[in-house]
Amino acid sequence: MDIMKLATELLSQQFGGQVSEQGASNAISGLLGDGKGGLDIAGLASKFASNGGLKDIVGSWLGDGANSSIDPSQLMEMFGGDKLSDFASNLGVDQNAATSGLSEVLPNLMDKASSGGNILESVGGLSGALDFAKKLF
Repeated sequence: MDIMKLATELLSQQFGGQVSEQGASNAISGLLGDGKGGLDIAGLASKFASNGGLKDIVGSWLGDGANSSIDPSQLMEMFGGDKLSDFASNLGVDQNAATSGLSEVLPNLMDKASSGGNILESVGGLSGALDFAKKLF
């Protein structure tokens, strides 16, 4: 599964065609990118997990149960206004709409990226997953 493509599609769908796929790709890459054209899902999950109030939320996204929601204000705290402003600019929408859209897309993206072993691949196999899991708990 191409996680970047999935992220782009989910974000484009979230905005009902108001956002181009290129704009969505640039926005996602700028906010969540690994600097190599992909997404750093493991790094993102670790960042969320290290923030005590978000550990349970990200755990729900990575697990097999229902995904907990995340409030746009929590994303603002996590990423900061400057990064979310750049994200919104790349999308061509205002920052509130962009942050709200991201709060809808992110749980689904992390859920889909973690199913079928994909998160395992992105953290460097089993030993990487064990290191990653230590950060969650």
